[in-house]
Amino acid sequence: MNEIYKNNEKEIILKNMDDFNPEHIFLCGQAFRWELEEDGSFTNVAHDRVINISKKEKDIIIKNSDEDDFNKIWRNYFDLNRDYLKIINDLSEDQVLKRAIEYGRGIRILNQDPFETIISFIISANNNIKRIKKSIKIISQMYGEKIENPFGTYYSFPKAEVLKNADPKDLREFAKVGFRDERIVKAANMIYDEEIDINSFYTKDLKLASEELQKLPGVGPKVSDCILLFAYGRSESFPVDVWIKRVMEELYFKETVKKTEVADRGRELFKDFAGFAQQYLFFYGRENKLGKI
Repeated sequence: MNEIYKNNEKEIILKNMDDFNPEHIFLCGQAFRWELEEDGSFTNVAHDRVINISKKEKDIIIKNSDEDDFNKIWRNYFDLNRDYLKIINDLSEDQVLKRAIEYGRGIRILNQDPFETIISFIISANNNIKRIKKSIKIISQMYGEKIENPFGTYYSFPKAEVLKNADPKDLREFAKVGFRDERIVKAANMIYDEEIDINSFYTKDLKLASEELQKLPGVGPKVSDCILLFAYGRSESFPVDVWIKRVMEELYFKETVKKTEVADRGRELFKDFAGFAQQYLFFYGRENKLGKI
């Protein structure tokens, strides 16, 4: 458990956080509401709260959070009860992965809200991060609750009971979600009507959980793996996109492999820590453009 220094009622300082690099965490494609500020800090909307994160030497400064919110929300959100040093040591026995870990040191996997994560990754399909972030921001402004705070006016991500009544045409016209418009509304309705029990995926067998998630429109194998990893803490999940496919082929397989095989072999290689390995490899591969011709 990390040492907490309480500076005042609305600021938390985490001391000696070697395994927390805001830039690596917030820009690695697992979350879409973190905004880089001019001073190098990051502002985020999550769990109906707005916080600002910065790093000074080895300390993490969380602004606009009291100790109660930190313990109830942010400790789990930032995965602070997990021993990342053990994960790093175990995965670093793989000399190829060790290079990626050293490059992406400080990556953490966030534990995000399931409904927001599901809709966000439906939007992410065949999309880029800039457009994804803009669409999510506009959807929140259109259907979320206003949050006034010291950093300005922000909006929470809407709940299923609200988003299920959205007009797909409005989502397409204003939020620029394209062909994903009807998928978003249909998914919100299925979740609200409990056709899909989104609270069951924390413990359900990984394969069954993935199959259940894929009943939602716009959710395929890669998106379901992302949801399981980033919302449910299923660290045995191994999402495969174009970058991971390239990285695994170049660094491990030395041949072209089907996407479905990459996911299976990734889980076989890295086992319970597959999701962490995936994040290090994704960041390393994307930043260094591995396998890109």
